[in-house]
Amino acid sequence: MPNLRISEAAALLGVSDDTVRRWIDQGRLGSVTLGNGRKGVSGTELATFAQSLTEAGEPGVTVAASARNRMRGIVTRVLKDGVMAQVDMQAGPFRITSLMSRESADELGLEVGSIAVASIKSTHVVVEIPEALR
Repeated sequence: MPNLRISEAAALLGVSDDTVRRWIDQGRLGSVTLGNGRKGVSGTELATFAQSLTEAGEPGVTVAASARNRMRGIVTRVLKDGVMAQVDMQAGPFRITSLMSRESADELGLEVGSIAVASIKSTHVVVEIPEALR
């Protein structure tokens, strides 16, 4: 499982680097030491922590909407059976669930802690892997 820099963890959770550091200092989020000697966060632990942040407030009144959205996040759960897979992601305060073929989930290598991008159009969610992580 990948270890992430604090800035990467912050971007995935939709918070500042300082907030992630504060959570580490408070013991709310564990840390690892990266190869460069700096603190980071394990992808698996970040996925678990992201799930604990799922209580999002009401979105309020909107004045415009997009029919297509792309959100970068972290995979928090993967359930597979013989044919299908359910992949849950956390993108900031938003939980996203995608139903896809098991073959697709296997080809993408999706597992808890993986970084992925959810492309959303209507009720159809497509999960992609950022090129930089391939």
